[in-house]
Amino acid sequence: MKLIIAEKPSVAASIAAAIGVREKKNGYWEGLNAIVSWCVGHLVELAQAPDYNPKYTKWRWEDLPILPEQWKYTVSDATRKQFETLQSLMNREDVETIVCATDAGREGELIFRLVYNQAGCHKPVQRLWISSMEEEAIRQGLRDMRDDTNYDRLYDAALCRAQADWLVGINASRLYSLLYDTTLNIGRVMTPTLALIVSREEAINRFQPEPFYTVELSSGLTAATERLSTRSEADYIMRKCLNKAATVEYIQKKRHTEKPPKLYDLTTLQRDANRTFGFSAQQTLDYTQSLYEKRLVTYPRTDSRYLTGDMERTLPNLAQAVAGAFLFTAGLNLAFHPSQVIDDDQVTDHHAIIPTMEMAEEKLSDLPAGELDILHLISVRLLAALGDDHEYEETTVTLKCEGILFTARGKTVTKMGWKIPEATFQGSLGSRADRDRDSQPALPELKEGQELYPVTTMVKEGKTTPPKRYTEDTLLAAMETAGVEDMPEDAERKGLGTPATRAGILEKLIACGYVERKGDKKTKSLVPTQKGIGIITILPDLLKSPALTAEWETRLKAIENGRAEAEAFLADITAMLKELSQTAERVPGTDCLFPTNHKVMGTCPHCDAPVMEKKAGYICQNPRCHFAIWKDCHFFTKQGKEMTPEMAATLLRDRRVSVQGFISGKTGKSYNADVLLKVDGDGNAKFSLEFPKKRKA
Repeated sequence: MKLIIAEKPSVAASIAAAIGVREKKNGYWEGLNAIVSWCVGHLVELAQAPDYNPKYTKWRWEDLPILPEQWKYTVSDATRKQFETLQSLMNREDVETIVCATDAGREGELIFRLVYNQAGCHKPVQRLWISSMEEEAIRQGLRDMRDDTNYDRLYDAALCRAQADWLVGINASRLYSLLYDTTLNIGRVMTPTLALIVSREEAINRFQPEPFYTVELSSGLTAATERLSTRSEADYIMRKCLNKAATVEYIQKKRHTEKPPKLYDLTTLQRDANRTFGFSAQQTLDYTQSLYEKRLVTYPRTDSRYLTGDMERTLPNLAQAVAGAFLFTAGLNLAFHPSQVIDDDQVTDHHAIIPTMEMAEEKLSDLPAGELDILHLISVRLLAALGDDHEYEETTVTLKCEGILFTARGKTVTKMGWKIPEATFQGSLGSRADRDRDSQPALPELKEGQELYPVTTMVKEGKTTPPKRYTEDTLLAAMETAGVEDMPEDAERKGLGTPATRAGILEKLIACGYVERKGDKKTKSLVPTQKGIGIITILPDLLKSPALTAEWETRLKAIENGRAEAEAFLADITAMLKELSQTAERVPGTDCLFPTNHKVMGTCPHCDAPVMEKKAGYICQNPRCHFAIWKDCHFFTKQGKEMTPEMAATLLRDRRVSVQGFISGKTGKSYNADVLLKVDGDGNAKFSLEFPKKRKA
């Protein structure tokens, strides 16, 4: 009996249907020779800091950095029932082999291995590695399974990534939250991504627009001068050329060829969906994942834009079926060149995202609108990628009028090629179409030496524009290339994050209140909040540098491919965090970045830093200093007094305070005394009493 463990219930149901496992039970499907069950996301996760030591419940400087000697794992209450189901199934006597059928990638491997290890299972494991949920693909994948030990390196990289994120997230977040007396979330990839957004916002704010002018000349076509810096010069040219003759000085024609686009990987799909429909990266991933589970497209979490050679023979039939499935492509006379999208060397874990044959047989009108939009994009991209080259002729005409040169440009398409399906698709979108802003009208037929008379002229004024804020489309592109200039050419992975994680990173930035989406329904810009700007202002480069984090991603890929060791990578992370904990200090002049309502009560008698009133007491703002006067200080409460703000302020100023109405614990009588404040070598507050009759003269 085999136990097949998928990542989600819907995938488990598809696998069960493909192999004829029909009996549905509580948490699994069962047949004569196989059981099919599922995880629910990350059933088993890295334990939180307090699970290592209860003292970590409180965030304290002296506990940093928190570096587990032995990693612990936990099962959340929300998923415990399904974990117990899997654990029971794994330990059934009739189950001889476990099949890992989680998503075929780094995170899928991690999800399965953590469950397998936490359940204490030692039975042999085989790996189902597929890119399509079509039934034949599932059955073929089950016939071609390999021992899961072949994927040990993939698991090592996945676990190393999770542990590195834990170390940076736990320690850096606590460190800078303590330094700045506010809760800050810092992440290994999230923070450098935020730095990109903040850097762009700073460039926009620094930008000083400058005016410029052009003179347009019209006579059957419109030509313009180069940009001019002054209005007076533009007005002079306008008046000089008005109603005069212009001569065609020079005509240049160039033929251009545009090769078909590559197929989609996840990032390019997310970018196009954001630009065309306004979908967030997470929405696109969710829609594509749902289409995958419905067997309508192939595996979405891929960074490849090519297919493998064994798929070449079936591509024309697939493309023909896809073209016939939509009204805007049905009946088009399209060319299909499969070899254009085949490159085995460019395919690692998964090939590009393409539609399946089952899509052509599906009633597409029943799909949710968002899923149908994504299916349209993937289908049109397949047809375009297989198509002919797009060809056009670009014409540049130079006119001379009164000794001044004017230029006009035009474009004539000579062969639509691969743009045919894209054009018909855009036409089907109506008002939602992504218009081609770079389109140029064709110019009239002209000859060199031809005279145009008379001409009209006008001055057009413009201003230089600042860089544009990031949209999810342009930010995803920036994340892909972040730090590339500082990476070796043979680096195995470049940029911030992976195609599978980038959407989650953007959503977390928004959930944490560091970034906001602003704009209309379709086009939303990513704008950093004041808190987001504040975090990037205070953090050192090693936590916010895209180049450094891109290097980390490359090292993780090297671990996956067996060219680096996880231990060395984690050792570097650990060393970085140790140094940070010892050297981090508040950046001067940044108090206004994270304003609080806490009142400054005085100066610390140990280190001269400000002492602020907080819920529990009057606490030094230097995280390395232990000084605090607690509101429930035992020295006072045992004598019937509470520490008031006035008493604390006097102690900090004078190192003594007169108190009336102390109650003796022995006699019950009241008395008056002066309380003296001293600090020990570690900065801990020490109190003593001095009675009036014992005062020195």
